Amino acid sequence: QVQLVESGGGLVQPGGSLRLSCAASGSIFRINAMGWYRQAPGKERELVATLTSGGTTNYADSVKGRFTISRDNAKNTVYLQMNNLKPEDTAVYYCNVNSGWRRSNYWGQGTQVTVSS
Repeated sequence: QVQLVESGGGLVQPGGSLRLSCAASGSIFRINAMGWYRQAPGKERELVATLTSGGTTNYADSVKGRFTISRDNAKNTVYLQMNNLKPEDTAVYYCNVNSGWRRSNYWGQGTQVTVSS
């Protein structure tokens, strides 16, 4: 089975930075797109950033200019570099992989990001 393991979350001060990692393992023959989502307390899960196999990126307006999504194909890993973090970025962050002709979605276990002074 496909497994996505996330790491890199934690507690940071406003204005600080974190880098989230998501390592994929299993039978992933073709990745159509990868992405990061987040869910804050009392809110719906929202898209943060996506990256297609062709290199196209898309970001939520709230994180544009601060977050960067990237990948390392050799390591089968997707990253989310988060700079100038704000308290409103506090959420559980989930990575996602869309794979194959079936367009199957796979999710990481979630990692907590807390931005607080």
